[in-house]
Amino acid sequence: MNFKHFTRQLLHWYPQNKRDLPWRNTQNPYIIWLSEIILQQTRVAQGLPYFESFLEKYPTVQDLAKAPLDDVLRLWQGLGYYSRARNLHHCAIQVSDEFNGQFPDNYKDLLKLKGVGSYTAAAIASFAYREKVAVVDGNVFRVLARYFGVSEDISSPKGKKEFERLANELIPADQPDEFNQAIMEFGALQCTPKNPDCSSCPLQENCLAFQNDLIGELPVKKGKVKVRTRNFVYYAISCGENLMMKKRGGQDIWEGLHDFPLEEIEELDDFELASSKYYRELEAISASVLYEPEIKYRHILSHQRIFSTFVEIKVQKDSLSQLVELGQKHGWRLLSAKEVEELGKPKLIVNYLNDQNI
Repeated sequence: MNFKHFTRQLLHWYPQNKRDLPWRNTQNPYIIWLSEIILQQTRVAQGLPYFESFLEKYPTVQDLAKAPLDDVLRLWQGLGYYSRARNLHHCAIQVSDEFNGQFPDNYKDLLKLKGVGSYTAAAIASFAYREKVAVVDGNVFRVLARYFGVSEDISSPKGKKEFERLANELIPADQPDEFNQAIMEFGALQCTPKNPDCSSCPLQENCLAFQNDLIGELPVKKGKVKVRTRNFVYYAISCGENLMMKKRGGQDIWEGLHDFPLEEIEELDDFELASSKYYRELEAISASVLYEPEIKYRHILSHQRIFSTFVEIKVQKDSLSQLVELGQKHGWRLLSAKEVEELGKPKLIVNYLNDQNI
């Protein structure tokens, strides 16, 4: 294999084709770390506004560490995978408290940080400190698998090790940062998952996948996530301008975010309001209930499909004390519209509120 040719071609292609992105114009490890966490499982176009908002509100890792978690989750709202936001906040506190506000300057120690795995540690180490350690993400898997004809399953531990070994053989000691940026950008722009532009590819001549018509077959990924379907009945309980909300606990999706009281059921089509979990309690405080079965919302996660319907419940102000008492019983809070706006909420709830002009 002509490793030098591959590396040389990539390093020639990159300066002429790279996107001008703000985290590429710095060696500040905080900025690099922030961008990498935000861009995990997120497209650049979607992540860029979040990156800019975070950097504006929290210009240093100490600023982020001092922020309340609820504020961080609210700023993260809409990006999904909220464990990343919780890990982001935890890591900022860790760097601030345990490392005196300075990110470790090597790959091995970066791995000690909360939420920092091998990919993120390699990115920070190479981009901020120019350590010779290869990044291996989905783009890198794809480029290496196609060019070198690697058929190892990228979802297996053995496959990951094989690709990491290969990438670390390719990376030049004098330009580790440039090479890592180049191979990731090449996968994002040139060697794309579907319909890659092979006709103008500078690596085409020696690409084993192109030569053997295996572009659609590589990389190999056998392990598929099982998708679970869940059905939620949400109770949008209001009293005047106030809304009843609850904070989601651990061991489930959207931990730390706020949504409405809900009932999870087997099938939405079988839902009957009269036999619902909270209907009789709400009826007892003279609540006005509106339920339209056709109002349904869908939210697709990587491992779950959420289907939901909303029961709208309006409580008269003279029943406010009874409503507050009911909320205390179930761990709900009656909040003003302003308080609701400031909370971090799942996108599904945000969509509903926007549709209802709340």
